[in-house]
Amino acid sequence: MGPTSYRDVRLITMAITVLSNVSETRAHLNTARKEKPGNVVLVPTMGALHEGHAQLVRQARELAGDEGTVVVSIFVNPTQFGPNEDLDRYPRALERDTEVCQACGADLIFAPASAEVYTPDHSLDVRETVLSTGLCGASRVGHFPGVCLVVLKLLNIVQPTHAVFGKKDYQQLAVIRRMVRNLNVPIEIVGGETVREEDGLAMSSRNANLSEAERQAAPGIQAALQAGRERWEKQPDIAPGLLVRLVRSRLEQISSGQIDYLELVDGETLQSVQGIIDKPVVMASAMFFSKARLIDNIEFGPKA
Repeated sequence: MGPTSYRDVRLITMAITVLSNVSETRAHLNTARKEKPGNVVLVPTMGALHEGHAQLVRQARELAGDEGTVVVSIFVNPTQFGPNEDLDRYPRALERDTEVCQACGADLIFAPASAEVYTPDHSLDVRETVLSTGLCGASRVGHFPGVCLVVLKLLNIVQPTHAVFGKKDYQQLAVIRRMVRNLNVPIEIVGGETVREEDGLAMSSRNANLSEAERQAAPGIQAALQAGRERWEKQPDIAPGLLVRLVRSRLEQISSGQIDYLELVDGETLQSVQGIIDKPVVMASAMFFSKARLIDNIEFGPKA
C-alpha cells in the first residue's frame, strides 16, 4: 500500500493524523510535545488490528493521559519474516485499522512504506544473543534481529516515553526490554495482558488464516497450557519434564495442528526450568496450522 492510500485514509478520519514520512512524523510530534507536554506512548503493530491491539491502545491512552500523545505504528516489517513465512499473506487493512485507533483514543498513526524505513543500502543489524536463542528464536532464525532492528528504529523515530507490547509474545517483550536496558534507551517498556476470544484462543491477526476446522481446534492450545498450570497447582513439586510431557500429550491431540515447540522456561531468563518450580515460570508453545503459526503462553509459579 503506497503513500496515496495513506493520504486517502487521512481525509476519511480527520480526528486522527496518519503519516507515512519520518520527517513529517518527527515534526508533528515536536509540535504535539509543545501543545501536550505529557507522556508520549508508542504502540508498535503490524496492522490488521483486533481487540488485543485495541486494548494496548487503550492502555497507552491511560499512560498518556489527557496531556500526552498516543502513537500507533502500523508497519508489516519484512526483516522479521523468514523466506518461507507469511509476509505476502499477512493481512493489511489500514482504513479499518485507522478506525480502531481513533475509537481507542490514539492521536497519531505512523504507517510508513518499507522504503521509508529501510534505505536500499541499509546494512545494520541489532542482535540480542541470550533471550532470543530459544522458543521462537530457535525455529525462526533471523526473526528477532529483525524485530530488534525495527523496534529500535521506531523508538528513535517517535522518541516516546513509554512503549506498550502485548504479553502474548512473551519472548518478544523480554527481548525488547533487554535491548532497551542494555542500550540505555530512555524508554519504559510496558507489557499488556493477552486478550482472548470467548473460547480461550489468543487474539491474533493470523487467526484469519485458519480454516473452520482449525479455528475450532486452536483453543486447545490454551486449554492444554491451563491444564499444565492446574496440574502444578495441585502438585507444586512435579518435575518440569513430566509437566511438559503431560501438556505436550494434550497438544498432540489437536489433530489439525503440528507442534513447533513447547517449553517451560524461567519467567525472567527464559532458560529451561530444571528442578522444582520455585519462581515465576512461563510455559510457551507455538503450533503450525496449514496457513498460520500460532503462539501462546501461560504464567504460573510462586508469585507469578
